[in-house]
Amino acid sequence: MRPMIKVIQTAQGRPETWKELDQIELNSVYNMRMDTVEVNSDKSFQTHMGFGGAFTEAAAYTLANTSEENRKEIIRAYFDKEIGLGYNLGRTTIHGCDFSLEPYIYIEENDHELATFDIGREDQWVVPFIKDAEKAAGEKLTLLCSPWSPPAFMKNNKDINNGGRLLKKYYKTWAEYMVKYIQKMGERGIGISMISIQNEPEAKQTWASCKFDATEEAEFAVEYLYPELKKAGLAEQVGILIWDHNRDKMYRRVKESMAYPKARDVIWGVAYHWYGPEQSENLTMVHENYPEKHLIFTEGCVELVNDSGGTSSTAGMGAWKHGETYGRNIINDFNNYNEAWIDWNLILNECGGPNYVGNFCEAPILIDRKTDEIIYNKSYYYIGHFSRYIRPGAKRIQCSSDAGKGLYSVAYKNPDGETVIVVQNELNRQKRLALVINGMGANTELPPHSITTFIVP
Repeated sequence: MRPMIKVIQTAQGRPETWKELDQIELNSVYNMRMDTVEVNSDKSFQTHMGFGGAFTEAAAYTLANTSEENRKEIIRAYFDKEIGLGYNLGRTTIHGCDFSLEPYIYIEENDHELATFDIGREDQWVVPFIKDAEKAAGEKLTLLCSPWSPPAFMKNNKDINNGGRLLKKYYKTWAEYMVKYIQKMGERGIGISMISIQNEPEAKQTWASCKFDATEEAEFAVEYLYPELKKAGLAEQVGILIWDHNRDKMYRRVKESMAYPKARDVIWGVAYHWYGPEQSENLTMVHENYPEKHLIFTEGCVELVNDSGGTSSTAGMGAWKHGETYGRNIINDFNNYNEAWIDWNLILNECGGPNYVGNFCEAPILIDRKTDEIIYNKSYYYIGHFSRYIRPGAKRIQCSSDAGKGLYSVAYKNPDGETVIVVQNELNRQKRLALVINGMGANTELPPHSITTFIVP
């Protein structure tokens, strides 16, 4: 009996998303004169950890201020493994970020001893959101935490916003603060598995931000954060990530950080974002030089007010090309050794907020505050073409294409043995394609501006 391929497709101009089409048959005879995507399951690469999104205060607040029915639907839409995206990862912020209602910290200002440390603010919205998500997922989430800025008194500019640098005399105190956050979340039954040194350490922003150079980041990790994690008995549980900024400079940053003594022993992986040039090949440069380091995508969104190149948009909320931005970046990053993919805000309001400096962004799911309507953006469905079918523990397998610009493809083998291939067609025309898997092929047609998931048992 010849293998049959299950086909799930979302296409512009067609009302149904994740539409299951008629199955196609793999044959030893197929049209070899067509553009080809060829998969070889005998050659494998990195292991997939999963997908997730960020539990920012803005997201949690937005969720808490919609109806109970909407809250349940949104949580299922992200974390339910049968009907939703099946998210198993997440990101939290160590006190406030721009997607908070305001800047905030966990201590009273100038508390050098951290005697007033209290994360109680997170109990109002963020902690309940995570717990409800874990209930819907049926498992504990793997969570990353990231800081946007130390408290103002620890910085040379005496401001939580507008960049500045952490003063050397507060390196140990700030490391203690970060570890206290992990401990306090643990007391609430929420485990943190990864921590990045600093969100976007080369950015001076009008919102919470702080600058570290590559050597400072490594020094902080090796001399301060790792010892504090070890003292707390968390060094084996929590992996330290560096960079947490854009792909364009990640290789040179990683190389400089890893040159610091013992950095390679202490640093677990590299976090990165997608803003700026789409240079996924830089991930492979990092992997080839530091193959033991984990490459984790920790933030991406379509920006509505800033100009960061390919991920900024004047097309307006919900444009089809925003979904394509997600699909293209996911495929290209996966093909360059990404292991985990964490989106930015899980949910925002219809304006792309709240954000205390008006840095509005799109999220895959929005809530219209006037109508209390749930809005599913195209990015939600594009993410689903990967997250619903590529399971944690899957291995990326060889996937080659001669189809040229505008068509992107990637393949994985799930732990149960099934093969999943995702092909995105960004062209304005239908694309005829030969899909070849381990020497057997099938001919298919991809609609313009479509994404298709093929599954072979």
